[in-house]
Amino acid sequence: MGSPSRKTRLKSILSTPVRYQLDQHLAIDMRLIVGLGNPGAEYEWTRHNLGFMLIDKLAADAGAMVKRRECRSLVGSAIIENERVRLVKPQTFMNLSGDAVSCLISKDELDAASLIVISDDLALPFGSIRLRQRGSAGGHNGLKSIIGALGTNEFVRLRIGIQPDHPISDAKNFVLNEFTRIEKGSLAEILQRAAQAMYSVLRDGVAKAMSLHNLSKEQSGKS
Repeated sequence: MGSPSRKTRLKSILSTPVRYQLDQHLAIDMRLIVGLGNPGAEYEWTRHNLGFMLIDKLAADAGAMVKRRECRSLVGSAIIENERVRLVKPQTFMNLSGDAVSCLISKDELDAASLIVISDDLALPFGSIRLRQRGSAGGHNGLKSIIGALGTNEFVRLRIGIQPDHPISDAKNFVLNEFTRIEKGSLAEILQRAAQAMYSVLRDGVAKAMSLHNLSKEQSGKS
């Protein structure tokens, strides 16, 4: 009998009972932290690439390099908050992010509960941070692709708001445009807050991290 296909192995992995809960702060084998974005220099500073930007920030803070090619992604390994993590930037373009993520989960014999996905969010005010334990794609094509490929929405996501303070007529064009000069001036502070939220998830569990970090940019500045 031949070996099972990757899709069969993935289905088996995802149907296995979760071996841990993120809020119980138990030791686990590894976390897969995936930042969503589009590859190529022309997309580097676009709003849709905030996921890539935060992965680069996490890697820099941990002294890691995200450049190993694996499962149509750039991957790096690190220890963050005493947890083994793999930092991932899918190179499939946004709409096919699920192909890369499902490949990595299958290859590493992980389950969906080990996954944390970072994305931009047009429904959130610029600079706001939102953590969720699970949920729908919310209109984000990268999240939609991952949910479709895994067959579950039971994974943590960290969303960073990009909503402008004025109406927009073309959402697709907006997210694929670069940040304005003024917005770029705020990115370091936004990514620092997002990184702190990620560290809290790894250190404290997602429920506590949500209570600490699901604040608007203005609220967080007052705390």
